[in-house]
Amino acid sequence: MAQGTDASRTVILTVDDDPGVSRAVARDLRRRYGESYRIVRAESGESALDALRELKLRGDLVAVILADYRMPQMNGIEFLEQALDVHPGARRVLLTAYADTNAAIDAINVVDLDHYLLKPWDPPEEKLYPVLDDLLEAWRATDHRAVPIAKVVGHRWSARSSDVREFLARNQVPYRWYSSDEPEGRRLLACAGADGQRLPLVITADGTALVEPEDPELAAQVGLATTPAEDFYDLVVIGGGPAGLGAAVYGASEGLRTVLVERSATGGQAGQSSRIENYLGFPDGVSGGQLTDRARRQAAKFGAEILTAREVTGLEVNGAARTVRFSDGSAIAAHSVILATGVSYRQLEAPGADDLTGRGVFYGSALTEAAGCQGHDVYIVGGANSAGQAAMYLARGAKSVTLLVRGSSLSASMSHYLIEQIMDAPNISVRTGTVVEATHGSDHLEQLTLRDIESGHTELVDAQWMFVFIGAAPLTDWLDGTVLRDKRGFIIAGPDLTADGQPPPDWELDRPPYHLETNVPGVFVAGDARAESAKRVASAVGEGAMAVMLVHRYLEQS
Repeated sequence: MAQGTDASRTVILTVDDDPGVSRAVARDLRRRYGESYRIVRAESGESALDALRELKLRGDLVAVILADYRMPQMNGIEFLEQALDVHPGARRVLLTAYADTNAAIDAINVVDLDHYLLKPWDPPEEKLYPVLDDLLEAWRATDHRAVPIAKVVGHRWSARSSDVREFLARNQVPYRWYSSDEPEGRRLLACAGADGQRLPLVITADGTALVEPEDPELAAQVGLATTPAEDFYDLVVIGGGPAGLGAAVYGASEGLRTVLVERSATGGQAGQSSRIENYLGFPDGVSGGQLTDRARRQAAKFGAEILTAREVTGLEVNGAARTVRFSDGSAIAAHSVILATGVSYRQLEAPGADDLTGRGVFYGSALTEAAGCQGHDVYIVGGANSAGQAAMYLARGAKSVTLLVRGSSLSASMSHYLIEQIMDAPNISVRTGTVVEATHGSDHLEQLTLRDIESGHTELVDAQWMFVFIGAAPLTDWLDGTVLRDKRGFIIAGPDLTADGQPPPDWELDRPPYHLETNVPGVFVAGDARAESAKRVASAVGEGAMAVMLVHRYLEQS
């Protein structure tokens, strides 16, 4: 048995151009090793290389390769030389006739041959199996682990590579990262027939190769649900942050046919947080990813359907139905809708920032980039809790972390417990009254121009990493003309719609809107997208639960 590995995915490959000999070799191998290893045979060097590339893409391991020396088009040494590039850890054996032993000896230097065997080897119990037993034992003694997970080949300063890693990580999809300029990354690119000019290359667990995939394609290929199971639901929840997940849990647990639609990854901004320490019930704190994973599994346990990488572009009222339209032209309908679209970080309006986004300039915590910050100087722009949490997390490995805060202090926007932690951290410094005037770099961030707001003095500093947390913009433009919003785009609901004592325009019911109900009956809002909301995880979850209670009230009276 292949110890420490999944034997069903561990291969012994044999290649011989003589069909009779090929079958005989495979037969002998299966007789001894068939229960512990998968025996793969090929009848040409090229077909064997194709098989090896496919195994590589799928993450299968190859323990031993046995190749006949005398093959047309490509002899055994030439084949093993190319096989070495694909599976460098496999043990290599050359099958030779007595007259070819000199060639076999030469191959020891050419392809680092582990052994050569003379054909025929009757009986195999004496001449084949002892050799392979030793080779397999030596192979098992090295660190070989099957990788039946997605693999991402990209470049450190490729913006799309960073986006894909973040997408997979936030959706709890396990993957392994390979740099395109390292040997294993180059092997994977070659196996997929990619030249590395377009990155990233994503290889799914089943070996499918995707070049620069967009989120919907990537989601579908890695097993995330993207297509609704039904056309009509009791409740559609738009947005998968704390408010949306809370609504999905309570909606599904109370018997509503519930679907949650998320355009990127569940968790929202909270899901990107490295540590949330003031959420009820977690005295030691909890990461946004952990909280999101638990909430997502909880919603699914109760039967909520969760769609990922689906962008909503429209909301229509069709009688008693509320129709939600997607960017691809498809649609679903429901009795009720909860808008939990959340907010996104505002873009930094500094020259060069747009071009360097994903290449040293990141919005949100971008936890997948934290490992690259080890031993480097890191800058964080912003003074609220999300910036403080990121500073504490990155300070674990960074040489230094500098918080750039526009205001005169942190106390106006950051929780007291976080301020105390930051003040006690030896490698975190805070520069108040400071803004980023410009960013500089060719293929990645190299320097920042900082400006002191009071004096106007500017300073050029070296920087490879900058994380931006400068306020939030609601993701509500697609609601224009349907749902009332304030000047900043936040959704107006409940009592705020009747502040002057009059019902909202076109309101036809003989009751005022419920507390979280918008100007469209049956359409509710929860979380950060609501005007004047608290912008805290606990309040968002609470509003999601409250919105479901109001949905029930609406459905009972409809």
